[in-house]
Amino acid sequence: MLPLAGVKVLDLGTITMGPYAGQWLGDLGADVVKVEPPSGDVTRKIGPYAEPGMGAAFLGLNRNKRGVVMDLKTESGREALMGLSDQADILLHNYRPDKMEKLGLGPGALRARNPRLVYACFHGFAEAGPYGGRPAYDDVIQGLCGLADLVDQRTGEPAYLPTVAADKTCGLIGAIAILAALSKRDRTGSGAYVEIPMFESMVAFTAVEHFYGHYFDPPRGPAAFPRVMARDRRPFATANGYICVQPNTDAHWRNLFLACGKDDLANDPRFAGIAARTENVDALYSALASLLRTRTTEDWLGLMHEMDVPCGAVNALKDLTEEPHLAATEFFTRLDQGDGSSLTFPGVPVLFDGERPPIRRPPRLGEHDEALIGGTGFSTG
Repeated sequence: MLPLAGVKVLDLGTITMGPYAGQWLGDLGADVVKVEPPSGDVTRKIGPYAEPGMGAAFLGLNRNKRGVVMDLKTESGREALMGLSDQADILLHNYRPDKMEKLGLGPGALRARNPRLVYACFHGFAEAGPYGGRPAYDDVIQGLCGLADLVDQRTGEPAYLPTVAADKTCGLIGAIAILAALSKRDRTGSGAYVEIPMFESMVAFTAVEHFYGHYFDPPRGPAAFPRVMARDRRPFATANGYICVQPNTDAHWRNLFLACGKDDLANDPRFAGIAARTENVDALYSALASLLRTRTTEDWLGLMHEMDVPCGAVNALKDLTEEPHLAATEFFTRLDQGDGSSLTFPGVPVLFDGERPPIRRPPRLGEHDEALIGGTGFSTG
């Protein structure tokens, strides 16, 4: 019995942000129904596939869901959605709010029919602000929230992080907010309208460490966390490759320097205590980088483990299915397709009472139309 067993979710999300939130709810045990237009979610067509309409991008965002097709531009499609929303605990989407209002599917209309409904809207900007209603995607939000500028401060040129950081982060924030509203609903009997704006969410996310000196008025330092911005904060070159190392405590740094015969660095007042190390982080990381070039990756990993200093190899994403720890914890799930082929999915990372939640393959387009629309609604498992 997973924590969200029995919770009914309508996931109208498209592309990444909404579907990622819906996938997490499904991973935690909710009965998530993905609602798609007749053409399907665009991600069905992105990336390699073993069967048409099941592209890699779709697989990464829609496991542990059932699926139906509804044309919300038609009266019959809207009526079908309303019928399911009457039974639902949660409805989520990442359309612009005005689009859903024009269809008669805004929070007011659906919550009037089902006052217990948690209606969650993911969009680019809070509705009350001057940007409300504007379209937004991950790249735009990475630029607006300061992430691209942080890269500029380090490299001299603004750039996006090589992942859809805004979409995935906001999907997670949205899932948390939805569960909070659901918890309140279970105590009070009343649902909620939950707004998850990308811009505000990513400013909050980026500012955690990087607002730094600007928490104060007037500012007492830069709007950037020095350790993270250090020039040498990257995988360190060794004699034969690279290694990731993050000494953190006083003991970590002192023991590492002493083990390398660098008593002068171990006793250097610039590195005595976390405050001093933060102020002198460029010099600190430069010294560490010079040291790490003198031995092999394997030598350093052995020494770091002996001293309990956090460290690790630089893994290629394609090799992670063979990574020893992930293999031992049975993190990846392989699903037989019945035709001699299989699909491999990263597992649900959290455990409940020592058990990892199971993985079910994403739905084919309209796979559960008959059960959900033509028959029994949510009652079919």
